[in-house]
Amino acid sequence: MRKRSRLPMFVTLGVLLFLYAPILVLILYSFNDSRYPGAWQGFTLKWYRMLLEANSVEARDIWRATRNTLVVAFAATIISMVFGTMAAWAMYRFRSRLQSLHQMLVYAPLVVPDILMGISLLMLFVNMSVNLGLTTIVVSHTTFCISYVALVVLGRLQDFDHTLVDAARDLGANGFAVCVRILLPLLGPGIAAGGLLAFTLSVDDFVITFFTAGPGSTTLPVQVYSMMRHGTPTLINALSVIFIIVTFSVVIFSQRVLQRKNNTHPHI
Repeated sequence: MRKRSRLPMFVTLGVLLFLYAPILVLILYSFNDSRYPGAWQGFTLKWYRMLLEANSVEARDIWRATRNTLVVAFAATIISMVFGTMAAWAMYRFRSRLQSLHQMLVYAPLVVPDILMGISLLMLFVNMSVNLGLTTIVVSHTTFCISYVALVVLGRLQDFDHTLVDAARDLGANGFAVCVRILLPLLGPGIAAGGLLAFTLSVDDFVITFFTAGPGSTTLPVQVYSMMRHGTPTLINALSVIFIIVTFSVVIFSQRVLQRKNNTHPHI
């Protein structure tokens, strides 16, 4: 019998170590007593306490930036889900000479560098005499989130059985009923997946936000960048650990809900 190679196992372990070792180091140094992560000076929880202190200026700035980030992400996600779904439906359903132009406009934000988009949007807002703030950030994030939602929903539409829509119309359903009872339930997983992708990209964006943010509208990535240069890097480590715990908790909760749903309604 031929002996199995252990090379795939070592490659997998190496990749996992490469991906998660920086996160483990970050978690470790979030308990470092030193203000800067250059050397270990003892175990402490003061950075976590500082995040929860109301009289800490840095903590207030962080939580204000977190609130701005969530407001922008939710707004950009909802808007991009609506317009991205409409764009995907138009690309799938209709064929015309202008369709190639429509597709180019949808795909353009995916290939244009972020720094170019940020500078272009900044020039647009300045020429239109628009004050920079949360509104301009939402508009900027929506411009690239729509493309991702449209692509995900368009992939869902590739397996869509359009005869269901024709059957519903033959049975007397109007356009609103077809949209609510046929299209949205069948496209729901694709729309939700595109929305989650848009939310993640919006929360993570730095370059475009850096150009389109105004006074008092700093988001968390921009705040982290500023604090890494002039503030307390260890405080950022503590904040990152909190976000990691929240993220893993949401993932575990979602998996348990799906598992319970599958056990309650098993596939036949």
